[in-house]
Amino acid sequence: MIKKNMEILAPAGSFEALEAALRCGADAVYIGGKNFSARGNAQNFSDEEIAHACSLCHLYGAKLYLAVNTVISDYNAEDFCKYIKYTASAGVDAYIVQDWGCIYLIKKCVPNAVLHASTQMTIHTPEGAEFAKSLGFSRIVPARELPAENIAEISKHIPETEIFIHGALCMSVSGQCYFSAMIGSRSANRGVCGQVCRLPFSSCGAKNFSALSLKDLSLLNHIKNMNNICSLKIEGRMKRPEYVASAVIETKKALSGQAPNLDMLRSVFSRDGFTDGYFTGKRNHMFGTRVKDDVVSAKDFLPEIKKYYQKQPQLYSLGFEITIRENQKITLNAYCPDYNISVSVTGDIPEKALKKPMDLNYAEKQLSKLGDTVFRYSEVSGEISDGLTVSASALNALRREAVEKMQNKIINLNTPKYNITDYTPDITSKKPSDKKPEIRIQCLNASQAEKYEYKSDMLIIPLSECEKALRLGIDKNKICIAPPRFTLHENEIISEMQNLKDMGINHLLCVNPSYIQTGKRLGMILHGGFGLNVTNSCSCRMLADSGLDDITLSFEMKLSQLRKINSPVPTGIISYGQLPLMLVRNCPIRNEVGCAKCNKSITDRTGRNFPVKCSGEYAEIFNADTLLLDEKEISGFDFVTVILSDENSEKPLSPTKGLYYRGIINETKNKKN
Repeated sequence: MIKKNMEILAPAGSFEALEAALRCGADAVYIGGKNFSARGNAQNFSDEEIAHACSLCHLYGAKLYLAVNTVISDYNAEDFCKYIKYTASAGVDAYIVQDWGCIYLIKKCVPNAVLHASTQMTIHTPEGAEFAKSLGFSRIVPARELPAENIAEISKHIPETEIFIHGALCMSVSGQCYFSAMIGSRSANRGVCGQVCRLPFSSCGAKNFSALSLKDLSLLNHIKNMNNICSLKIEGRMKRPEYVASAVIETKKALSGQAPNLDMLRSVFSRDGFTDGYFTGKRNHMFGTRVKDDVVSAKDFLPEIKKYYQKQPQLYSLGFEITIRENQKITLNAYCPDYNISVSVTGDIPEKALKKPMDLNYAEKQLSKLGDTVFRYSEVSGEISDGLTVSASALNALRREAVEKMQNKIINLNTPKYNITDYTPDITSKKPSDKKPEIRIQCLNASQAEKYEYKSDMLIIPLSECEKALRLGIDKNKICIAPPRFTLHENEIISEMQNLKDMGINHLLCVNPSYIQTGKRLGMILHGGFGLNVTNSCSCRMLADSGLDDITLSFEMKLSQLRKINSPVPTGIISYGQLPLMLVRNCPIRNEVGCAKCNKSITDRTGRNFPVKCSGEYAEIFNADTLLLDEKEISGFDFVTVILSDENSEKPLSPTKGLYYRGIINETKNKKN
C-alpha cells in the first residue's frame, strides 16, 4: 500500500520551473538563492524572488525549502545571518544545510527554524541520523549510495527521511568530492562543481571512455516499497521547466499506483537511460553518458509537456454571498470551504435601476469569472433589494478584491512564523602561535605504523589494523582508530571499536558525523577528520560543543584563511600526501576492465594518473600529485597530518601545494585575501 501522504519535492532553478512544479502538483519545492547554494550555476532566486516564491507556494498549500547547502568562510558569516533572517521573515518552510557553522548561525538567528540535513553531510547510518536529530534536524537526506534496507533502518532514527528518486547521480558520495576543486579550483562544496566526472577517464587508456560518469537515477518503480519515506525528491535545479513538470507528473502517477512513463522521462533528459543500482544493491550497468539520441529525442516531447503547466489550476472552491440594499454600501462575502475561511469586502452604494434591475443571475455572471486564479466558482447567494443595479465593472472590482484578500489569507495561514533574534556573529581571527605543531601520521597498515612510530605524536591506523598494531608493541596511547569512511554494516564497526576501546585505545578519527555519535557513546577522544569539511570558526564551535577534541580543517581553503580560524579546540591541516579526491561506491576500474585486470589507477585526457584504492564497500580516488608543505608553511597550526601511501614506490614525487595558495574560484571572486 503506497503512503498517500508522501511529499513530492520538486527542484526549481528559476521562477518558471517553480510555477511548472506547482501547477503539475508538487507538494513542496526546493530552491537556492544567489549565494550559499550548491547549485551556484543555476539561475537561482533573488531575495525578492524568494519572498514571492514563498507566497506562491503557500497559496498552493505547498512548502518551500531553501538550500543553504554550501560551506562558508568567516567573512560570509554576517551576510549569511542577514540572509537567514530575511528568508525566515519571508516564510521559508525549512533550510537544507551542510555546513556545521551554518547550523550554528541558523540556530542563533532563528531558534525555531526547521532544519533538513543535506545529502552533502554524508549521513548514511543510524548513528549519523541520531547525531543529526540531536542537533535539531527534523529531516535528513541520506547518502544516495544506500540500498533500500539501509534507508529503512536509518528512517527509524529520525522523524523524516527524504530520498532522491529521480535525476542526476554524482559519482562521488556527496560532500566527499574534491576533484573539481583540486584540478580546476571549482569546489562542489561551494556550489560551483565543474563536473569533472563527466570528462574522459580510463583505467586502460581508452581515449573517449568516461569511467566516472553514472547514468541518471530513477526509483519511480520502487515507490511502492518506500513506506518509510516522507519525501520523494527530484534532482534538477539546473534543469529546464519541462523536465521539472514531467518528473512531477510521472512521480504523481507512480504514487497513485500507475506505471510511470520512463521512456518519456528518458527522452526529456537522461544519460543513456536510468539506474536503480544503489537502491537495489545491484551496482552493475550503472555507468552512462549523455549520447546523441538523448539530446535529439527531447525536442519532440518538450512542446507537449509545456502544455501541462501553461494553465493555472483551480485548486479551491470559492462561493459568494452578496448583499445589495438601498442606501447601503454593497457587501460581498467570499468563502472557501477547503480552508473553512471567509473574507468580506464592501463597495459603493448601489444605484436605482433605470432599466432592468439587478438579480442573482446577473451577479453570478460577473462573480463566476475567476479566470486565471487558483479558485473555481461554486455558487452565489444573497439579498438584492428590488429596483437596484450595480455596474459590471463595480462587481468585477469587488470580485478581484475578494479574491486577493482570500489569497492573502490562505498564504498567511500556510506561512510559518519564526522567532527571529537580533544576533550578530562576533568572529575574531585566531592569534598566531609559535608553538611547533604536533605530527600525526596516517598509515596504510600496522607494519607501516611500526616503522614511523618514533617520528609521530599520533598514529592514525585503519580500524582493521589496530589490533595488529597493539601486537607489534605500538603504544596504545599513540593509536587513533581510522574507521571506514563509508559503511553499510555499522553495528559490526561499532562492535570492533568497542573491542579496541576495551583494549585501551581511546582515540577515534571522526571521518563523518556518525562516528561523533558513536565515539561519544563509547567515551572516546574524538578527532574531527577532513571529511567534515570545516571551513569557518562557527563550525569549530559547533563541533566542539558536539564533543570533538580537535579538528582537521578543510584542504579546500588557503593557508592564510585557515590560520585565522578561531576554534575553542585545537585545529590542524593535512601537510603531506596524495589527497583523496573522491569517495565512490562504484569502482570505475571494476566497471571498465574488471577486478582481475585492476591496475589501481585511472588516467585523464592529459595522461595524468590518479591512484584508486579499494576498501571493499567503497573506493577512493587520489590526486595524481603529492601535497608537500615545508616547515614554515605548517607554522601556526596545532597539528599536521601526514598521509602515507606506498612510500617505497619508485615513482618520482610530483609535489603540489594543493589549494593552500591558489584557493578556489568562488572564494577569490567574492573576497580578496
